[in-house]
Amino acid sequence: MERRAFLNTGLAIGAAGFAGAAPSRLNATALCSSVADGPVRLSSNENALGLCPAARQAVIDGITEANRYPFAMRTEVRNALAAKHGVSPDCIVLGNGSTELLQMMVQATASRRTKLILAEPTFEDVSEYSLPETYVREAVPLDQRMAHDIGRMRELAQKSWDPVLVYICNPNNPTGTLTPSNEVDEWIESAPENVRFLMDEAYFEYANDPDYSSSIKWIMDRPNVLVVRTFSKIYGMAGMRLGYGISHPTTARHIRQFMGSTNTNALALRAALASLNDTGLIARSLESNARGAGILRECLDELGLETLPSHTNFVMHRINGDLQAYISRMREHDMLVGRPFPPMLTYNRLSIGLPEEMERFAETLRTFRQNGWV
Repeated sequence: MERRAFLNTGLAIGAAGFAGAAPSRLNATALCSSVADGPVRLSSNENALGLCPAARQAVIDGITEANRYPFAMRTEVRNALAAKHGVSPDCIVLGNGSTELLQMMVQATASRRTKLILAEPTFEDVSEYSLPETYVREAVPLDQRMAHDIGRMRELAQKSWDPVLVYICNPNNPTGTLTPSNEVDEWIESAPENVRFLMDEAYFEYANDPDYSSSIKWIMDRPNVLVVRTFSKIYGMAGMRLGYGISHPTTARHIRQFMGSTNTNALALRAALASLNDTGLIARSLESNARGAGILRECLDELGLETLPSHTNFVMHRINGDLQAYISRMREHDMLVGRPFPPMLTYNRLSIGLPEEMERFAETLRTFRQNGWV
């Protein structure tokens, strides 16, 4: 039997045993058609739709090349992303998830007295990546709008002649709220070169608000701006680990010094190309997210539980009672919900699952109300 035929047959048999499909009928849809057993996972802001069918098939078809280094595929993905965003390929930096891009920028900016300015609460990884370095960390509470307090962050940045790294997650995680882009743009336009902006746009595709726009428009004029995007959310590739940064070419070259030369794997790259070519993928993800969010909001409104305005695939909502007890009880009911995000310990962050999963969650939450737990 030829090597390629042998591998295809072995893959089909193994996958069919997992998914319950006959080897001769195996395809991407069959491989991923059944809902996984176990708890409903509403804790990590994953896209419950999973990989699009074309990406699933691309992964299956690419297995036979998994023994080869992905150099050519990396170039294809960079070119595709450059075309998507209207920039040159040398503006694109690939990462093992967007979190690696965040880590690269933290390391690339670190010096003996670098200041890190970020919101509280916000995505924790940037703060954690700064710990081995000599950063002076300044955490600024969100303002009354639950937006970044740009005024206060600017004041802190202006006090330093040393490098300053400003991390802005917009829409923000874990709150799901927006900071008006004009406030960020005004700061970027007037900031001195020692202030570098790390713009995390992981949830960009979910945001539909006239006051919000991407910071990609700044990268050619401002080498001190890095915009970070991910395939984890709207493209449903969290487990594949692929993200990318967009910046001025000189900045991109500097950041690449802090990445592994083969930090992205061949199957993730194939899935990414297939996802980018699926013109209906984003619309399908948004539609599913909107349906699930609608079910959730109807339940929360019914129970009188406050929600923050969300522009993402998750909702931060208030609970009554002890947060850790709530999380534990949800787990006992086969529901995985968000972890604590200090200082917002009277709120829980809930990811939006499939509509049927959100119906199940809503019924569980109504049971909690009947028991006096929320």
